[in-house]
Amino acid sequence: MTLPSKVRIFEVGARDGLQNEKQMVPADIKVELIERLVDAGITAIETGSFVSPKWVPQMADTTDVMAKLSRQENVTYAVLTPNMKGYEGAIAAKADEIEIFSAASEAFNQKNINCTIAESLERFEPVTEAAKAAGIPYRASISCALGCPFEGDVAVDVVADVSKKLYDMGAYEVSIADTIGVGTPIRTKKVIEAVANVIPLEVIGVHFHDTYGQALANYLAALEMGISRFDSSVAGLGGCPYAPGATGNVATEDVVYMLDGMGVESGIDLKKLVKTAWFISNFLGRPPVSSVARALKNKLN
Repeated sequence: MTLPSKVRIFEVGARDGLQNEKQMVPADIKVELIERLVDAGITAIETGSFVSPKWVPQMADTTDVMAKLSRQENVTYAVLTPNMKGYEGAIAAKADEIEIFSAASEAFNQKNINCTIAESLERFEPVTEAAKAAGIPYRASISCALGCPFEGDVAVDVVADVSKKLYDMGAYEVSIADTIGVGTPIRTKKVIEAVANVIPLEVIGVHFHDTYGQALANYLAALEMGISRFDSSVAGLGGCPYAPGATGNVATEDVVYMLDGMGVESGIDLKKLVKTAWFISNFLGRPPVSSVARALKNKLN
């Protein structure tokens, strides 16, 4: 079996990870978190989102965060943009790239963004057209690709269909998200296979939650399929406000430990990453859910 020799990790902790926190995280803490992650070797990072503060108050300071960051040339600072207003905010904040999103479940799409899958794609057309004209790259993600909290099983052909439509709209990457963490390795491979039948394998990314403890096994399954684009969240932060029962994303440090042990390059310094996991966890007043962060806590000095 030939695994990818290198993996690109897209770090989502500062946005997807923090968006559900009930206590407000000040912009300066977010900036320090992002800069610590970059110092650890992260080269692609989700820094915030331009959504209505009414719906996601934790992200209301994204403009401030973007302004305070010390930008590194080799790092991509991305933001989530649900509509043209969000896109305009992203451009004003000089984001390097934007993210758009839909779902493979009609029920989830209605709960999440109050429209059908088809309507969500139509909404993104002016955003993607504007981004193309401005030369701003964009990635796309598909929620509930391995299961839905409202519909249960999701048909692989629906995931493939939405993936192709997003790819045809110009997304350089289409990330398959297990929003509620119900996927298992065989299911993961079947979904990836279906998607790879309609878009190039090299543009497919994966985003797994660890609700049932399956995330690392699913990442391994994705690696075995040739996938080299991974989303993860430092300290295992995050969940989805519209997915009942969904716990956090898989911890970046757990993924990096696994990759290091397999000889797959991520370019990330595990020790610095674990220190960063403890930095944000200490601020939040709880230990990281990451097994690796806990195991290595006393071996950092």
